Amino acid sequence: MTDHLRATATTNRARRELLAWRNAIFAIFFLSGLSLASWVARLPEVRDQTGLSTQGVGLVILAGSIAAVLGLIAAPPLMARFGARTGMAGALIAVSLGLALIGIGGSALPSIPLIVIGLAFAGFGNGAVDVMMNVEGAEAEREISRTLMPLMHAFFSFGTVAGAGMAAAAAALAVPVVVHLSVIGAGIAVGAIVAVRFVPKRSELGDPAAADERADAASARPWTERFRDGLRVWGDVRLLLIGVIMLGMSFAEGSANDWLTLAAVDGHGFDPAVGAAIFTVFAVSMTTARVLGGPLVDRFGRVATLRVLAATGVVGLSLFIFGTEMWVIVVGTVLWGIGASMGFPVGMSAAADVPDRTQAAARVSAVAIIGYCAFLVGPPFIGFLGEHFGLLNALLVILALMVMAGLAAPAARERSGKPGATGGESDAPAAQA
Repeated sequence: MTDHLRATATTNRARRELLAWRNAIFAIFFLSGLSLASWVARLPEVRDQTGLSTQGVGLVILAGSIAAVLGLIAAPPLMARFGARTGMAGALIAVSLGLALIGIGGSALPSIPLIVIGLAFAGFGNGAVDVMMNVEGAEAEREISRTLMPLMHAFFSFGTVAGAGMAAAAAALAVPVVVHLSVIGAGIAVGAIVAVRFVPKRSELGDPAAADERADAASARPWTERFRDGLRVWGDVRLLLIGVIMLGMSFAEGSANDWLTLAAVDGHGFDPAVGAAIFTVFAVSMTTARVLGGPLVDRFGRVATLRVLAATGVVGLSLFIFGTEMWVIVVGTVLWGIGASMGFPVGMSAAADVPDRTQAAARVSAVAIIGYCAFLVGPPFIGFLGEHFGLLNALLVILALMVMAGLAAPAARERSGKPGATGGESDAPAAQA
């Protein structure tokens, strides 16, 4: 009886730890989405304060995108060296500093160089935390043995909805950009420091002292060896095809985040408040699709889900680009958001669908880099095309990429019976979490 009670207590402690881990990753996703939407939704005002042209906005965004790509590349070695907890907290603190600098350069002391510096901090921090939080999310999903990645990405969308909504309210109330972004940045820093305390330390992902807390020290390999193992996964053709899925879907999402507001204002002639509201519609659509997405993937499978969503996105983009009536544009925005919603989280689950936890982490890092490179490099490319052909015409590029994503969908086919149980752990007590 004593042994039974001891086992039950251990199971309960494990379950509480898993729930706290899951909730902490939810919070990190939320804070990342909040940071992105907060400054993007104020972009028309920053543009007006600094006198930037459409191509100028694209070049400024490019500076942040370059820094973000550097963050994506740096994330695996940083996580291997310092661990996910320290890495995620440090990355989001850098984002907070970047938001404050963007606010200062965009309103208080209008300065394009200051905005570029702020975007460099924010871009690097968000690029690094994007990889780290997806690695952590995939690991939590595997241990809990449930399909959680879509819901985790829904929390990113919750963050974008909150960020866009607060930005729209701030714009309507004429709150200075610097005040708005500084307050948001401070909240993100505090939230990150609190959240990472509930992320478990694990030696296989580089967390210092994890071996002392969870296993003997001999189980922790040198971080340089773990980093080399991570590079080897790039030779997997199936993994690269999963990257194609994420490339198309991430391009569609990233372009909307940076250009949808301006496309509504400059392309369709709406005022800035309506443009911000339309971006909020997009964010709400993505959020809803991601909240409902897990059960749909379990019911119909990854391949069918991705194909339907790719088609939905193509229809939505067509309505947004070619529509002239307000209701047509809004419907197109909704379908665009739904279509782009699941590619990234489903791709993450597919990449992690291998029994070896260490290999799963390296694979998630690889496809995250592919997806976020599209997410971050795509918008400046849209800006370049928009300067020469108009923003609405530039969005046609996304149609072709979403078709490619739909064609590559078979690469995401399940290797195990249950998407969330890649290691055959569905009967474990932790699955009840």
